[in-house]
Amino acid sequence: MGSKTMLKWSKQIMPSQVVQLIKAEKDINKAVTIFDLATAEYANGFRHDHTTFGLMISRLVSANRFKSAEDLLDRMKGEKCKAMEDAFLSICRGYGRVHRPLDAIRVFHKMKEFECEPTQKGYITVFAILVEENQLKVGLKFYKYMREMGVPPSITSLNVLIKALCKNMGTMDAAFKIFLDMPNHELSPDSYTYGTLINGLCRFGKISEAKELFKEMETKGCSPTVVTYTSLINGLCQTKNIDEAAELLEEMKSKGIEPNVFTYTSLMDGLCNNGHASEAMELLEMMGKCHMPNMITYSTLITGLCKEGKLQEAIEILDRMKLQGLKPDAGLYGKIISGLCDISKFQEAANFLDEMVLGGISPSRVTWSLHVRIHNMVVQGLCTDSNSSRAFQLYLSMRTRGISIDVGTYHSLVKLFYKNGDLHKAAHIVDEMVLDGYVPDEGTWNAVLCGFWDRRKVREAAEMLQVELLSDFTEPAINTPK
Repeated sequence: MGSKTMLKWSKQIMPSQVVQLIKAEKDINKAVTIFDLATAEYANGFRHDHTTFGLMISRLVSANRFKSAEDLLDRMKGEKCKAMEDAFLSICRGYGRVHRPLDAIRVFHKMKEFECEPTQKGYITVFAILVEENQLKVGLKFYKYMREMGVPPSITSLNVLIKALCKNMGTMDAAFKIFLDMPNHELSPDSYTYGTLINGLCRFGKISEAKELFKEMETKGCSPTVVTYTSLINGLCQTKNIDEAAELLEEMKSKGIEPNVFTYTSLMDGLCNNGHASEAMELLEMMGKCHMPNMITYSTLITGLCKEGKLQEAIEILDRMKLQGLKPDAGLYGKIISGLCDISKFQEAANFLDEMVLGGISPSRVTWSLHVRIHNMVVQGLCTDSNSSRAFQLYLSMRTRGISIDVGTYHSLVKLFYKNGDLHKAAHIVDEMVLDGYVPDEGTWNAVLCGFWDRRKVREAAEMLQVELLSDFTEPAINTPK
């Protein structure tokens, strides 16, 4: 499996010794080497057992080396070493972690080839993986299969089933039917059951029902968890019940339940969406005493502050985010740059565009149209401010990076260079404009032609006039780029 290094074993090597050495080694490649060196001791009577195989499989899965882990399973079979269920489930969980649920099912069904009978724990583990990965049809089919195989309902399996049914509004009623039927199986709903149903109700805007269920769970002796409180706070914020959400935050703290990052961020989102970004800032300070804000927290605040025109505060939050080691994405930069353009701070906006380039921050498909729009907006704004050198620099940068230039940007640049007397640069912009499939408007042609004519540059004016005449044979596309 790996490269060999010298390792001195005791005269009689035991599996427990190998397990101890592998556990102590953090480097996966060195752990593989220890395992291989132990294998070399087969000539002296040593044999790997389910403990050494199981541990090595677990380590390989942690390193996402799934093929090697499965190869070890096959090797166990070849060496007639009984494979335990935990080895299979370790691989199943690994596949679930990397979003490969169908491979998890494949490995689960492989257990029978090894004469290893799955337990209730094994069935529920795979069922939970399928639900977590939103493989709901496959998951419900698997649940039916596990029932056919004689696995009885348990609070754990029914909680997973309820979670699956709560993912779609159309199956919420079925989730409640199972919830109400639990006592018939001599099972009592627990905090997880109530929390899952409350989360589902909140997700689909049924806040009144969620609040009723929240009260019921406390009367049944089921204590709400931080996840349940967060679900309800988020649901209240989505329905603009901000004051009630804030009261719920205070209630959970008074009961000794510590809000987490998602709890605070949910309330911040509600405050920002309802024009209370300053209160959200106060909440950030409160949160910072016990929890480190995450990307979503900062994004929520920056979006809210920009929406309210509080650009300086938004920039301060962006700086704080960077100091924490988090990298803002193109969407966040776009919101700040758009905000700066709205208040005509085009030079600052251009500086942020430069910062994005230097930081290697590229837009995604989702934010590309915003990226294009803000670049054009900044160039046009710089032209309005008569900042020709900065406008031209950004224009060239756009062309180099393949960012579309709209017709308004071309017109603004031509008029600015004509105004500054830089006619050759204006003519150059017109050339590139035509090459990009635009037909300059009358004002743009007049600006360049009159400029050359006033300077008695007759030849240049004639050439420009020729281009204009030729364009009469071209379908105008003033607002549509190539």
